[in-house]
Amino acid sequence: MVAMTDADYMLMALELAERGRGRTSPNPMVGAVIVRDGEIVGRGYHARAGDDHGEIVALKEAGERARDATLYINLEPCCHYGRTPPCVDAITRAGVKRAVVAMVDPFEKVAGKGIDTLRQAGIEVDVGLLEEKARRLNEVFVKYVMTGKPFVILKMAMSLDGRIAAGSGDSKWITCEEARLRVHRLRDEVDAVLVGRATVEQDDPLLTTRLPDREGKNPIRVILDGKARIPVNARVLRDECEASTWVIVGESADPARVRALRDAGAEVVALPDELGRIEFDAVLRELGRREVTNVLVEGGKEVFTEALRSRSVDKLVAFVAPVLVGGDGRFNAVGELGVERISDAFKLRDVTVERVCDDVLIEGYVGYAHEEKAGVC
Repeated sequence: MVAMTDADYMLMALELAERGRGRTSPNPMVGAVIVRDGEIVGRGYHARAGDDHGEIVALKEAGERARDATLYINLEPCCHYGRTPPCVDAITRAGVKRAVVAMVDPFEKVAGKGIDTLRQAGIEVDVGLLEEKARRLNEVFVKYVMTGKPFVILKMAMSLDGRIAAGSGDSKWITCEEARLRVHRLRDEVDAVLVGRATVEQDDPLLTTRLPDREGKNPIRVILDGKARIPVNARVLRDECEASTWVIVGESADPARVRALRDAGAEVVALPDELGRIEFDAVLRELGRREVTNVLVEGGKEVFTEALRSRSVDKLVAFVAPVLVGGDGRFNAVGELGVERISDAFKLRDVTVERVCDDVLIEGYVGYAHEEKAGVC
């Protein structure tokens, strides 16, 4: 039998952490494995915000067997009081001899202090094993605590020639059923889904999570509607599910329209505007203030364009169907981005390509040729 290595145990911790995806916000995903004399004596992961952190779950399972053991954890243990007490105190009390930590917690209240506390207690601490994997796992948390703004995933479903609808505005369905199911799984993992007024008017979507194999989590539905013009009978306002709907309007919006939206059940958020147009970055700052750590942008063309123009998109998820639609450009997936040369194009990095039924799924992280911020919606 081949002996397990530190890397093997850390991979187990990362896999455990993944089980909390979509449920721990605004906390990170954390998994922990405790090993004593080559035997795994404790496992745990953070299931949801407010519950025990991963290392606490693992310590409870290990009990007295945690003494003189090694703790493997994908993120530095916390050393402050939040929704739960400091994890470093429990680790020290348990008599853990060594801790292997994949990455330092970027949250300013931790940021190396947890590691220092463990070392001061006489615990040997190794940092940096599988750090890149750990950082990618918690990319949402890292972006949120470093910037105060949510991690932005832009999802497109389009034809081979880049159209998101036919000339009549019909968009059901460009992609196959399996691709649409993948979108519901994405919704299950994010805090909020965001669309513009035009999408609500044209498609009247529910924007909820509907999964055949388990009960999904409905994200907050965020509607960008600078002039407060979405119909009060839209399904995002009148459906009976438990999903919340936030309508973001300009401060200059008609008060009567704003009252009508509130009466219809929406939470209306007013932000500074210019002739009904709101800076996309201001929308993200407000969402971050409300502890929205990640958001799935689902449409339409104007919102896609301004999200990209403002350099706000972190990751792109594009489902491309093998159909040709044609048209005059009104229903292109993206509008004018100010790109004059191919060298200035927005390029994806760390790209993956996957076949989903007859469609192609392209995922990647968005790189920008310039850093300046612009864009309104």
